[in-house]
Amino acid sequence: MLGNITLGQYYPAESFLHRLDPRTKILCTLAFVVSIFFADSWLAYGIVTAFTVFCFALSRLPAGLMWRAVKPLWIIIVFTLTIHVFTTPGEVLWQWGWLVVSKEGLRMGGMMTARLVFLIMFSSLVTYTTSPIVLTDGIEQLLNPFRRIGVPAHELAMMMTIALRFIPTLLQETERIMKAQTARGADFGSGNLIRRAKAMVPLLVPLFVSAFRRADELAVAMEARCYHGGDGRTRMHELVYGRLDVIAFAGTAAVFALLAALRWL
Repeated sequence: MLGNITLGQYYPAESFLHRLDPRTKILCTLAFVVSIFFADSWLAYGIVTAFTVFCFALSRLPAGLMWRAVKPLWIIIVFTLTIHVFTTPGEVLWQWGWLVVSKEGLRMGGMMTARLVFLIMFSSLVTYTTSPIVLTDGIEQLLNPFRRIGVPAHELAMMMTIALRFIPTLLQETERIMKAQTARGADFGSGNLIRRAKAMVPLLVPLFVSAFRRADELAVAMEARCYHGGDGRTRMHELVYGRLDVIAFAGTAAVFALLAALRWL
């Protein structure tokens, strides 16, 4: 169900990751995402798995949340696995007509699928452990140095955070409309691809109307509160790097260096 998609949701808790500076979590996530692409052996993927499990344990999140983050994208995961299994040349293990499964295809498919799952899980950890307001401040602070070349740091951070914030809301709205249309006789699950696409029209029209209405209401609310961007804006809690952030940077840097060494040395 669409309600199982957890991208953009925040889970309040008291943990090591929740107490980290948002800039630390963003930078460490980017570094870890890059380091995942260094992995080209089962040993390297074992290190990535161990680090991901360790970070999840530090977050003190319910185990079901990670499954909920990956579950909605199972079609993409299976598609990635299938493409690599049947298109990578190598030692043939099974063949039926033009379908060929090779040993190298299974290895590449397994690694690419694992890479995709780790990217989803680790990215979800950031939104699970960081509130939207704090995430906005972190993104803005990281983009501030680029304001000298004309990058609208505050506006970009605000748009990204609003988008993340309203993903769960729009998904809930979509599910509500689907249930209402189903109760009126709409069928979204049967027929060929073209018929299913046509069945989505009664869903998309009210969804777009609802999305534009929410956007207009948000704009009016921001104007009523005299919102004029980031100029002269102060914060109740200033972002400050602490000892925990240094530990997080050191741990991520160690994993980054280790995976790079395994790749090239």
